[in-house]
Parts: sequence; structure tokens; C-alpha cells
Amino acid sequence: MQEFLQQLVNGITWGSIYALIALGYTMVYGILRLINFAHGDVYMVGAFAGYYAARWLRDSSPLTAVIVLLFAMASCTVLGIVIERGAYKPVRRSPRLTALITAIGVSLLLENAGLLVFGADPKFFPQVIPLKQITTLSGVIVGNHQLIVLGVSITLMALLQLVVLKTKVGKAMRAVSFDRDTASLMGIATNNIITFTFAIGSALAAAAGVLVALSNPKIDPLMGIMPGLKAFVAAVLGGIGNIPGAMLGGLVLGTAEVMVVGYLSSTYRDAIAFGILILILLLRPSGILGSHVMEKV
Repeated sequence: MQEFLQQLVNGITWGSIYALIALGYTMVYGILRLINFAHGDVYMVGAFAGYYAARWLRDSSPLTAVIVLLFAMASCTVLGIVIERGAYKPVRRSPRLTALITAIGVSLLLENAGLLVFGADPKFFPQVIPLKQITTLSGVIVGNHQLIVLGVSITLMALLQLVVLKTKVGKAMRAVSFDRDTASLMGIATNNIITFTFAIGSALAAAAGVLVALSNPKIDPLMGIMPGLKAFVAAVLGGIGNIPGAMLGGLVLGTAEVMVVGYLSSTYRDAIAFGILILILLLRPSGILGSHVMEKV
């Protein structure tokens, strides 16, 4: 039982990272019906932005960690806006295949630009918060990094839900996702809403990059490929285009992955994600929550 609880804690922590990245996929798909394959690379850029901010600050404290996180999120917000305005907006009225190929091109561009700018050798993220471990009464060991990952992830997801459900811009996002042309006729600045969606999704991906780097300090320019694909699987699992679905999908995928590693073999770590993708497409293509939510973003 103790081992199961330990794996469960690890799985939820890792799953919350997938959930943060999956939110970007699902919001963009909800509005543009576009699978933004470059999103995983934005996660990588977020980790590197945090890396250089941490090196510049040269300090270890909670305040430093907050500054690093905010700097990475701000950097990727700008990056998301540039990507949307520079790459996706010109092909917005083109066939979906054109937009999909553009997304793959942007992904390759970011990866190769990362290799050129950051170098191919891995970097080790500074320990802005030293690791401490807490042993609970049940014998489960929880690290302070895990608590930070969970706390920040839950806070960001709650803020996103607040923005989407309780604010004017959130209402506009839901209107655009429902019918972009009608929303435009009703006076909603759809271009600005789409840009805002990219910006907020990119900020969440950057936060995920910094949180991962906090507990797994080895970062490199290709680090976004596999987490990006798995976050996409998580979005499909929960019901792509559905924000609560992306959160649920991320948690389910992260927990399943850690359980497989803990009880079977680490060899199956990547296979489980794509096995789930095949199963969900065969059994429930709309995802776990895909058919139950009326409003999508």
C-alpha cells in the first residue's frame, strides 16, 4: 500500500505537468481546430528562459524561483504571440492541412534554433530551491519540489478556469470557439482573442518547463518533443478542446505512466501513452469528457 501511494503521488505530480502543457493544445484546438505541434518546443524555450534567468540572479530562494517562473512565462507569452501572428495567422483561412504543416515547420524551426542558440549539450538547471524531502506518517516520501509543482499547477489551472468562466475575455474565447464568424459579427475582436489564447497557452507551457527543470534539472533543446507528444495524447484522452478534460487527461496519463514504470518496467514508459491514444481513439474518440461539456475553448 505504501508503494502504491508513493507511485500515486509521483504520478499526480508528473501528470500535473502534462496537464499544463495539454491546456495549450486544447485551447488552440478549441478555437482554431489546429494541432499546434510547436507547443512542446515552447515548453523547451520556457525551461531555457528560466535557466538563463536563474543563472543571472545567482540566488536560491522562493522569491528567486517566483521571478524565474514569471520571467519564463513572460518570455513564452511573447513567443506565443510572435508564432501566432507570424506563422499561423497568414494561413488561418487556408485548408487545415496547410496549418498542420505550418505547425510542424514551426516546431522544427524552434528545435533547430534551440540547438543553434543554446547548444546541443545538455544544461543543468540551477537549484533555485534546494531539495528537501518529507516523510509522511504512512511512510510516503514527498519532496518539496513535488509540492511546488502541484501547488503551482493547481493555482495556474484554477486561474485559467477563472479567466475562461468569469471574465469578459473568457466569454469571448468561448464565443470564438463556438463560432468564429458569428462572434466576429457580434463585435468580438477574434484576432485578438486568438492571439490571447496562444499567449496564455504558451505561458502555461513555460511554467511547465520551469517546474520540470526544478525537479529534473537536465535540459536540452530537444526536451520538448516527447512531453509535447504525450501532452497531446493527454488532451485527446480528456477530450481535445475541453479544458477540464485536458487537466483530467494529464493526470490520468501521468499516473498511468508512473504506475507502469513502478510495477512493470521503465521500457514501457513511452509505450503506455501511445497505447492509451490508440485505445481512446478506438473506444471513445471524443475523449473522457468530450461529449459532456457544452462550452469549449
